[in-house]
Amino acid sequence: MEDISGRNHSIYSESEKNQVTLVSQLLAEGETGLETIMDWMVCQKNQSDNLALGKAYHALYQDRSPQVQKFLANNYPYGVVPLVSALGIDYQPLQQLLAQQDFQGADVVTLQKMCELAGTAAIERKWIYFTEVVSFPVVDLQTLDRLWLMSSEGKFGFSVQRRIWLSLGKDFAKLWHKINWKSGNIWTRYPKEFIWDLTAPQGHLPLSNQLRGVRVIDAIFTHPAWNDD
Repeated sequence: MEDISGRNHSIYSESEKNQVTLVSQLLAEGETGLETIMDWMVCQKNQSDNLALGKAYHALYQDRSPQVQKFLANNYPYGVVPLVSALGIDYQPLQQLLAQQDFQGADVVTLQKMCELAGTAAIERKWIYFTEVVSFPVVDLQTLDRLWLMSSEGKFGFSVQRRIWLSLGKDFAKLWHKINWKSGNIWTRYPKEFIWDLTAPQGHLPLSNQLRGVRVIDAIFTHPAWNDD
């Protein structure tokens, strides 16, 4: 069996997938493992897409010890995802909910932030038209997506839903079933029938089609934010 010193060394050299596993193993080691994770996180400050970094951050965020909270305040005061917005939107409330793994609350705030991107009329009506999605700045949609990706080990996010949609030949009817938004001919009921934790299927969250129809989610999936994918 590999000892802890071996694991400590390998977290710097392993693939992202293996690093995610190693983070879990190190967390189980107590203080020694925690110190290794924090040392490694300092070296990852420019790796905002590393899912293992997201996993480590969210584990530490929920650790209320003074040592850990001081470390996060000094090194990751605003989380691990740069909160970039072309319109000055404040994504910190969403980051905090996702850090707490409050996925239901984060889903509500995600829609609120999309309404802010759409403008005053959308804020007042509390939902968005598909025609408004086209004007969303690329960086803002990417920020929303990365926040969800990094809080879920890559399980949730618009880009995840889009990738599944593409793999299904852009068939929305198949997508609804694949991500558990529909069973047979019955839509999943909001909020009780949705799964608000990491046991949910890939792409289950966020609820980017506003629970019905295809126009909003189609506009998200065809947005220029994903042109480099």
